[in-house]
Amino acid sequence: MHADDFGFGTQIRKSPFFDATVRWGAKGFSVYNHMYIPRDFGDPEQNFWNLVNDAILCDVAVERQVEITGPDAARFVQMLTPRDLSKMAVGQCKYILITNAEGGILNDPILLRLAENHFWISLADSDILLWAQGVAVHSGLGVTISEPDVSPLQLQGPKSGEIMQALFGDSILDLKYYWHRELELDGIPLLVSRTGWSSELGYEIYLRDSAYGDALWERIMVEGMAFGLKPGHTSSIRRIEGGMLSYHADADIKTNPYELGLDRLVDLDVEADFIGKAALRRIRDQGVTRMQVGVIIDGAPLQRPNTTFWPIKSNGAQIGKVTSAVYSPRLERNIALAMVEVAHAQIGTEVEVMMPSGPTRATVVERPFYDPKKKLAAA
Repeated sequence: MHADDFGFGTQIRKSPFFDATVRWGAKGFSVYNHMYIPRDFGDPEQNFWNLVNDAILCDVAVERQVEITGPDAARFVQMLTPRDLSKMAVGQCKYILITNAEGGILNDPILLRLAENHFWISLADSDILLWAQGVAVHSGLGVTISEPDVSPLQLQGPKSGEIMQALFGDSILDLKYYWHRELELDGIPLLVSRTGWSSELGYEIYLRDSAYGDALWERIMVEGMAFGLKPGHTSSIRRIEGGMLSYHADADIKTNPYELGLDRLVDLDVEADFIGKAALRRIRDQGVTRMQVGVIIDGAPLQRPNTTFWPIKSNGAQIGKVTSAVYSPRLERNIALAMVEVAHAQIGTEVEVMMPSGPTRATVVERPFYDPKKKLAAA
């Protein structure tokens, strides 16, 4: 297949790795942050096994960066999130939520601190560049907000550490979970972090000059072949096993952190008056009416992830919806993330899922479904 065979027009951007991914077998793409993302390298189950047994390289340039600099950058970034950033060091990464005035979640990105007043927000799928620029207009703070020429790759899986060692030398093994450093590879300017959207050991390699996209992809693939590296795409199976959110599916502007059990990302005692603080305090005090849960769905293995929200019923009344569902070949179960009324969120509760094939019995269970302490990713 030729790169020109994929086309929504020039308004959908291509990543610096686009041509390389097509060359290496990408057969289908989705759109994320107004940009192509490879979603098909063949059998998704084989992609899952490649990830959990060896390693995969994924084009995630769609994780666009919002760069915030200027004398008030640190104060401004704290305005955007309810997570306390006061102890965040230069070189550190943090998973954060960006909330609106009602406490709704606008994005769940990774924040990177490159210098005292230099931050990147590495985005999930929503327009936070526009939100941040809008917030800045009347903030009275000295900040500059832009989208830099930065495009990440994800190298994920148990062999990713060995591949990184082959690429960068032994010193890369000192890089701690949720930290980053600036590096070069064959003169290509990079930033490398111990993060990823897989729940496995992994790294994100941020290319800082799109002219090197093809060269960087080829260099990593060639080095990694001895370790079983395969081209791949972010695995729905693995991320649902790990209970990782997909924005627009499991969370959106109408979802708040408490419904997702993400209280740890909200610090109402910080001095800063972050956006949504009053609303989140009110939500905490009043309690929530619905909660995210894990669900095991009975029946034959799902042939593909859900493409609509499947209603969940109890005694004939709708009490929630399945947001992300998939068959896990490792667990040999149909697993799902769901949002249900609090009264039905107890572990062991039996419900009915209205699937395209008809009503199907399901049971509320703990989530994440696999490696709940994230020992693999943090190893």
